Amino acid sequence: MKKIIVYDTTLRDGKQAEGINFSIMDMVAIAKKLDSFGVDYIECGWPSSNPKDRSFFDEVKKIEFTHARPAAFGSTRHAKHKVNEDPNISDLISTGTPVVTIFGKSWDLHVKEVFRVSLESNLEMIYDSIAYLKDHKKEVIFDAEHFFDGYIHNPEYALEVLMTAEKAGADSIVLCDTNGGVLPYQVSEIAALVRKEVKSTLGIHAHNDGDCAVANSLEAVKSGALHVQGTINGIGERCGNANLCSILPNLMFKMGCSFYQIDEKKMKGLMDLSHYIYEIANLTPDSRQSYTGLSAFTHKAGVHANAVEKNPKTYEHLEPALVGNKRRILISEQAGKSNILGKLKELGLQIQKQFVPHLVEKIKELENKGYEFEGADASFEIQAKKISGVFQEKFTVESFKTFTYVKEGIAAVIEATVKVLVGNLEELTVAEGDGPINALDIALKNALSVFYPVVKNIKLVDYKVRILNPMAGTAAATRVWIFFRYGGYEWGTVGVSENIIEASWKALVDSMNYILMKIENEQEK
Repeated sequence: MKKIIVYDTTLRDGKQAEGINFSIMDMVAIAKKLDSFGVDYIECGWPSSNPKDRSFFDEVKKIEFTHARPAAFGSTRHAKHKVNEDPNISDLISTGTPVVTIFGKSWDLHVKEVFRVSLESNLEMIYDSIAYLKDHKKEVIFDAEHFFDGYIHNPEYALEVLMTAEKAGADSIVLCDTNGGVLPYQVSEIAALVRKEVKSTLGIHAHNDGDCAVANSLEAVKSGALHVQGTINGIGERCGNANLCSILPNLMFKMGCSFYQIDEKKMKGLMDLSHYIYEIANLTPDSRQSYTGLSAFTHKAGVHANAVEKNPKTYEHLEPALVGNKRRILISEQAGKSNILGKLKELGLQIQKQFVPHLVEKIKELENKGYEFEGADASFEIQAKKISGVFQEKFTVESFKTFTYVKEGIAAVIEATVKVLVGNLEELTVAEGDGPINALDIALKNALSVFYPVVKNIKLVDYKVRILNPMAGTAAATRVWIFFRYGGYEWGTVGVSENIIEASWKALVDSMNYILMKIENEQEK
């Protein structure tokens, strides 16, 4: 069984992705999360490239890593500098990290046209840098930049770069597909040839410009690499880096590899790690991301749902829980009895069998009107309970209205009035908001809080609007999803109407009824 070294570069290569800007505290939090998950190396940045990375290394010294080894990243010495006078090399040593990762050119095109030095001078730069770092008791990882392109164009020189790095004392030699354009069969063939020549630990660093980064990383391991570099969620320069959230489970569950710290128990935290990084990066999680995406084990077609209910292996390549995910059954116009039964089971709902056909019919009727229950499990649960006669309405709405007026001739003010009935008690409230939906949300919560103080702690998470028939212009039907969070609950409801305010109101009222019903049921247990 191969034991694989996991090298994470989210804090360096991942941070170079368009639209991502981690603060120092973000980087500290990510480093701690990666360490707890069990990665072996955390690439912490390039100290010579920017002040933030230099400052971060001061914070790295304060972190008590349980396993991970922090690495500083940089280039070989500059051609015009002696190694002991090179500021980049000096900065790498001053970080105090036990590991230094340096990159050197292995493609003669770059040596001649970017560095504009002789091929021999480039080899001297690589040798001097590695040897000097080894003299300073550093573990040295050498990233052979553009290796695959270099090997394809000049295999003799590309191999000579690797042999020079090994001779200088590099602990690991990493083959980089820096442009991200080589294909899996090329990685497989070239890595196998390199493995015969290089005795040091061999690694792979792939970019995703050809959408092959994960496949290329797996092929490299198959051909002898034991050190794999990547980022969480595949974030990185241009099209991104190899996605560790796909690589790690593929290696463990499909290729029979093991890791030094990541066992099956820790692998169950993979989805949590994935979404943690998305959250800090302020990115919306990719629902279709393999293994950790919300849709990775989601079934919509009735045939699929029926088969999965009988045997999950029919439409699932892996048990979702192994990576911290779970199976989801969607309810849509394609839903059949199996989808309904699957969704009821997923939500832990028990209704008598004679009500299931009526529920199927009702869902299809609502879908035909424009409702969509994907992501609106709370609305589905309310329908199921209404059909089966167990729905507990916590309040009824007597009336609601919104209007806009101009205050002091300067700003438009949106005001909402809501009257609710709880038992025999009536409450009417008025509230102002940034818009009609915001005003209604505030007014409804103010009215309900008289009877249910808990609603003050319910937070709006998301609000989405979809125009269903745009050809109808301003008379088009509108679908609205509203998502809320309270404590450990997070739920979504859906409303449809030609009036966007009414559609929003339907979803809003369902949301409040849903969570109040849930809280009461929880308290009764």
